[in-house]
Amino acid sequence: MSMKILLKGAVICLYALSFVGCETDVKSKESEKQQVKEQSKQIEKAICVLHPTEGNETNGVILFTKTQEGVLVNVNISGLTPGKHGFHIHEFGDCSAKDGTSAGGHFNPDGHQHGSPHGHERHAGDMGNVVANQDGIAQSEYLDKHIKLNGSHSIIGYSVIVHKNEDDLSTQPTGNAGPRIACGVIGIAK
Repeated sequence: MSMKILLKGAVICLYALSFVGCETDVKSKESEKQQVKEQSKQIEKAICVLHPTEGNETNGVILFTKTQEGVLVNVNISGLTPGKHGFHIHEFGDCSAKDGTSAGGHFNPDGHQHGSPHGHERHAGDMGNVVANQDGIAQSEYLDKHIKLNGSHSIIGYSVIVHKNEDDLSTQPTGNAGPRIACGVIGIAK
C-alpha cells in the first residue's frame, strides 16, 4: 500500500512540474514579446519643463531630440542672473523639495568623476553651464554624445537642475555650482 502512495505522489509531482514548466514557457514568451514591443517604441524626443525652487524665478523648457550622432539638447531658460549657471541631469525625477534636493545627485550610472560635458570622463548628467544674457535668458543648442533617450542609460524620468552659480567643471562631485534654482522632470515628448 505504501508503494501505491509513493507512486501516486510521484505522478502528482511530475504532473505539477510539467505544468510549472509550461507556465514558465508562456511567461518567457510573453516577456520576449514585451521586449520586442518596447524596442520598436524607441523614444525620439523628450522634454523637461523647469519650475523655480522656493525664492527663485528661473523657469524654462529643455528639449532633447535623438539624432544619429547623439542627443540634440535645445535650451530655453529665463529668470536667471546674467552669466554662467551649472546645468545638470540629476539622479531622481523628484522636484518636490522646496530647494530641489529631492532630485538627488548628478545622474552618474557609470560611477565617473564630475567633469566637462565635452570631457572624456564625466557624469552622464554633466551638461556644463548655460549662459544667461543681460535679460536673464539662456538659449542654446548643442549635441551631447553621452546621454541617451533609450536603454539602460536613458535620461527619461530623471530631472534637470539649474544652479545659481557657474559649474567649475572640476570640483568633485558637483562642480561647486551652488544652490538649485530650478528643477524639472524629463518626460517623453511627441
